[in-house]
Order: sequence, then structure tokens, then C-alpha cells
Amino acid sequence: MEGKRWTVKDRYGYEIYLTEERWEHIIDPENHPEMEAHEDDLMETLRSGTRIQEPLNPQKYRYSKAFANLVAGNTHIVAIVLFRFKQGTDGQPLPNNYIVTAYQKLMR
Repeated sequence: MEGKRWTVKDRYGYEIYLTEERWEHIIDPENHPEMEAHEDDLMETLRSGTRIQEPLNPQKYRYSKAFANLVAGNTHIVAIVLFRFKQGTDGQPLPNNYIVTAYQKLMR
């Protein structure tokens, strides 16, 4: 995926990136427009939030972190990340970890 908006490392040292296309999808008025003011919080969620591997799809991880300044009573930002590989120029696999979506959620 090209058009990277930014890349961060999570607490385990894995690089994760967000594309312009995925950001536009996230903040689309029909999806999660409330995330537009929380891009820095999304980065912080990836850097220091908790990470849970999806049991039915081991390439999919859910990152979450609590924030006090979210809308509509939400308490956490959640980011869905796919851990994949792409082929490098030398034919070796390279990590290709990217955000699929992100949203706010009330979690207790």
C-alpha cells in the first residue's frame, strides 16, 4: 500500500503505518468522523496501548487505549491492524503492518 500518512512503532518494536486512503475511510462522515480530531491519540494508542490478537484471524490485532477527551461518552480508541508481509527487492519477506480502521468505543 502506497501513500503512507505516517508510521509508528508499537511497544513491541513493530512498525505500523496508516495510509491516506485508510485515514479518509476512518474519518468519512458515514464511518468515524469523530476520529478526525484524535489522530495523535490514534498514534499514541499504537505506541503504548494494549494489543490483543484476534483468535480467528492471527494476522489481525486490536489495539486499545483509554483517553479522557473522547466524544459521546466513549472511553477508548480502538485500532484494527493487519500484520502481513510483502516481498522485498531481494525476494525476502518484509513486514507490512497497517491500520485497517480505527474508532472510539465505550469500554468498562
